[in-house]
Amino acid sequence: MLGVLSIILTLIMLMFFAYKGVTVLVLAPLLAMLATVLSGEFPALYAWTGMFMPAAANYLKSYFPVFLTGAIFGKLMGVSGAAKTIAHFIAEKIGKEKAIFAIVLATALLTYGGVSLFVVVFAMYPIGATLLREANMPKRLLPAAIALGAFTFTMTALPGSPQYINTMPTIYFGTDIYAGTVLGLLGSIIMFGMGTWWLNFRAKKAMAAGEGYGDHPNENFSTDTNLPKPFVSFAPIILVFIINFVLTNVYFKSETVVAKYANYGGINGTWSVVIALSVAILLCLFSFKDFIKQKNQTVFDGAVGSLLPIFNTASEVGYGGVIKSLAAFTTLKVGLIGIAMPAIFKVAISSTVLAAVAGSASGGLGIALEVLGEEFASMNINPEAIHRIMVMAAGGLDSLPHNGAVITLLSVCHLNHKQSYMDLGFCTVLTPLVATLICMVFYLVTGIV
Repeated sequence: MLGVLSIILTLIMLMFFAYKGVTVLVLAPLLAMLATVLSGEFPALYAWTGMFMPAAANYLKSYFPVFLTGAIFGKLMGVSGAAKTIAHFIAEKIGKEKAIFAIVLATALLTYGGVSLFVVVFAMYPIGATLLREANMPKRLLPAAIALGAFTFTMTALPGSPQYINTMPTIYFGTDIYAGTVLGLLGSIIMFGMGTWWLNFRAKKAMAAGEGYGDHPNENFSTDTNLPKPFVSFAPIILVFIINFVLTNVYFKSETVVAKYANYGGINGTWSVVIALSVAILLCLFSFKDFIKQKNQTVFDGAVGSLLPIFNTASEVGYGGVIKSLAAFTTLKVGLIGIAMPAIFKVAISSTVLAAVAGSASGGLGIALEVLGEEFASMNINPEAIHRIMVMAAGGLDSLPHNGAVITLLSVCHLNHKQSYMDLGFCTVLTPLVATLICMVFYLVTGIV
């Protein structure tokens, strides 16, 4: 009983203190040790060095290349102005009368192209705010429009997304980033359609009531016009798409290559993304040399920028590594696995609940994979379905008000939870959960992944 209480108590504390802004780097090991003290099963220091650290280190070993190359690529796209050029180009082609659609589409392209979520937020804010102001639509809808394009289907559902969360299950299930193609496309259509419908509905309703853009005197956008041309800006993203696709679906599936790496543990599902982003980084350094004044510093800043996100997630995985070693967790796990419901529902529920607790899709998914990955892999479920459903589900309850990305987005947009969270929550919580549910039912009925 004490073991079960220690797990529940520390999970609640993890969510509460993370919401209060306590860094998970300190919080996760402290709560992992507290859980072992309350359960009385392991010495606290052993839990930290002998259980927490190996789990965290294993995560770092597996995913650091993805975080590193992704962060550097995103930094180069942001500093060079290429991300802003792409956003401007799409917005101009679609027109201000379809401002919300333009914001979502431009954000989605950047995210699916491999640009970091946080870089996308900063790049899209001035463009999105300008579009809504010109269309006289309420600015309070801007965070939801950006989040819909960045935090939902392009991050978790679209097959081939180079966002690191989509690479995480590949290590556990032997899948690749295109896993569950049909499920991913179906989920993406639902999220995109449901989210854009809601935002347009809310905009029309507000405008009919006489609400316009609003008075926001704190806006101060950069007027820098020295930006790369659209073709040059799109090139690195197109390159990521092409290399990703060819390596994943052709090169790493050839019998010769599979045999070559058979003696080295097999092909790693993150390799395609790492290679694609690395080549795109080289292209950025060459193509944007006139727009990046300090190349070495920019690459350094991007590399350093990868450290906090991966260490945050690794700390949460380390916490999960300790929790899964407690006898009480085995009891809870057996209870979850034994619930009379389709196995794919158990996969989704565990992923989204842990993402809610961690306040992070990647953190929650990391814990779920660490503590339940082996059980899920042994179930009679197509590994591609597990991959896609786990990632999509993790992108549901992760976006509760205490989520770090949500807080950052609202801060960048100079808005608060009261003004914008209702619409943001609809797009990033309800919409992904509905899409995941429909995809699970579709899979159970058809068996198609």
